[in-house]
Amino acid sequence: MIVALLNLAQSAPALAACVGLAGTGDGFDKETAVDRAQLALDEYINEYKAENNLHAVTVSAMRAEPQPYWRGKVTENMMRGPDIVTETSHTVCWQGVVSTYVCTSGARVCW
Repeated sequence: MIVALLNLAQSAPALAACVGLAGTGDGFDKETAVDRAQLALDEYINEYKAENNLHAVTVSAMRAEPQPYWRGKVTENMMRGPDIVTETSHTVCWQGVVSTYVCTSGARVCW
């Protein structure tokens, strides 16, 4: 299961517009869940760019809130760290209900 989230963010420079985007993925191991979350994020960024006719964007890591499938919220004791931070995404993982791991990857996209 893959879920995407849009989070409107304040623009950094006065002329730039930015949004926070997130994608969630699950797996029976952390590596699979991270890969699926990052893939969901990449797909969402591409969809957002196409829908908004954006060509040149900058993508940077942004910590997104966990987006659970089956839970109302994720508490600190459910988190399965450490977070995975790359140049273009910040991924947090937690213990899933159905899957062993669920992760959300977040990014700030500016144009």
